[in-house]
Amino acid sequence: DIVEGHAIVRAVFSVGRRMKAAGVHVNEGRISRNAIVHVLRDSKQVFAGSIVSLRHFKDDVRELNNGFEGGLVLDGFQDYQDGDILESHQTVTE
Repeated sequence: DIVEGHAIVRAVFSVGRRMKAAGVHVNEGRISRNAIVHVLRDSKQVFAGSIVSLRHFKDDVRELNNGFEGGLVLDGFQDYQDGDILESHQTVTE
């Protein structure tokens, strides 16, 4: 399990009736669409799951690199809060 990057939640948006998206800023590494994302709040993990949608402005993207902002939706998680840390993980088999 390799940590690819970290992003911080800056805003929370409603997408449709039931879904919420997190507006994030990548402050280290990168966030990839096929990664597993751990949501950390007060240094405790509150969720781990896959990315449903990853966007940079209105464009679907495969990854967000260091310094970029975008929006993401996680599969089965809606309880984003400002200041949450999103940690992107890749599983590597050798």
